[in-house]
Amino acid sequence: MTSLARPLSALRTALANEAAGGLILMASAALALFVANSRWSETYFAVLKAYVGGLSVLHWVNDGLMAVFFLLVGLEIKREVLDGRLRTWPDRVLPGVAALGGMVAPALIYVAVNRTSPETLRGWAIPTATDIAFALGVLALLGSRVPVSLKIFLTALAIIDDLGAVIVIAAFYTADLSLPMLAGAGVVFAVLFGLNKAGVSRLTPYLVLGAVLWFLVLKSGIHATIAGVLLALTIPLRLSVGKPDDPTSPLHNLEHAIHPWSSYLVLPVFGFANAGVSFAGMSSKMLLDPVTLGVALGLFVGKQVGVFGAVVAAVKLGWAQRPAHAGWWHLYGLSVLCGVGFTMSLFIGLLAFADSPELEAETKIGVLLGSLSCMALGALVLMLAPRATVIADLKVAHMASATDHTATSKWSGSKVELDHPRREGDVGFYARPPVSRPSELDPTRS
Repeated sequence: MTSLARPLSALRTALANEAAGGLILMASAALALFVANSRWSETYFAVLKAYVGGLSVLHWVNDGLMAVFFLLVGLEIKREVLDGRLRTWPDRVLPGVAALGGMVAPALIYVAVNRTSPETLRGWAIPTATDIAFALGVLALLGSRVPVSLKIFLTALAIIDDLGAVIVIAAFYTADLSLPMLAGAGVVFAVLFGLNKAGVSRLTPYLVLGAVLWFLVLKSGIHATIAGVLLALTIPLRLSVGKPDDPTSPLHNLEHAIHPWSSYLVLPVFGFANAGVSFAGMSSKMLLDPVTLGVALGLFVGKQVGVFGAVVAAVKLGWAQRPAHAGWWHLYGLSVLCGVGFTMSLFIGLLAFADSPELEAETKIGVLLGSLSCMALGALVLMLAPRATVIADLKVAHMASATDHTATSKWSGSKVELDHPRREGDVGFYARPPVSRPSELDPTRS
């Protein structure tokens, strides 16, 4: 297999894993809604409220299992920043600006709708999140209609979005702090950092201390899932030229080990435990309640306005380029899909309204309405988007599998400019194999 085909193949495998997980997550959410409104609803809610080892089943899911998801998020962030699609500042600009716009606009819409209620204002961050698994699941259903570069862009955007969500949770949704427990967590984190600096590559001590860190963070008042991110920051990443998945790299090993568990167990269980909302006794008035309306509008209107507006501004101002072979309709459709905020939106909603079952229910309805609307419109836009750029993208993939290249290239006007050779596994937003004639790459060019 050629030097460029190998990373493309690895990328497709990763995207397929995310997409399959997204489809399973959709099924688990639908199942939760069905069970919550069936004759088994009492059993469903009773099991979630049952206590095991001092915590309810729902708390074990949200504080325990989700720590694994946040560990994976932290590993992905570290890998992408140090040796991936976010390694250089030019690669960070477009997804970074898009993620920022996609967080600010939904928050402003939510605040505008809930400005008169201090209690409901706590939920301002609920519509700021993007669910990468759900969004990639939709893209998987669309198949070759979507350029590969668009999936890469969505992944990078979602990683930065997840980083923003982690910061928001730590800064704004922290309960009363226990200083002794917080100090203990700080000591454990320092030891983990010391192991990294000492060159310890075995994962066992990191995982054992990570479990201790999780317990101390849980008792400190900071949400326990933050422990997963902190642990990820200390896992060593070893870089070997030509070996993006170096078996001696602890970070790659751990990421590959927990990724299937996160996609196929953690997130589906979270979706099943948190998406269930009973419609019994619910009136149409709840659809117009400030929380429901603020969340739904924030996701459906705020996300597409924020993400697409930021992308247009960045490209027009010359800060960044559009992803390879992606037209404006593709980018608009992707911006709409960013409003699918299921997992993280529900998670933040549970933190914001932990003491109010009524507001929790309104949050779930708003998230479901906003996310489903974004899935439908985003998929429709991408289905109707011009296919010329997608055809060109498929030609690139075919050429990559047939030709060995040591450098990537990008178009500038009608000529090809070769960039620096990239490491194995590095597929940038603007990567294209060099060709002899522009028409071979883009059929829209003459």
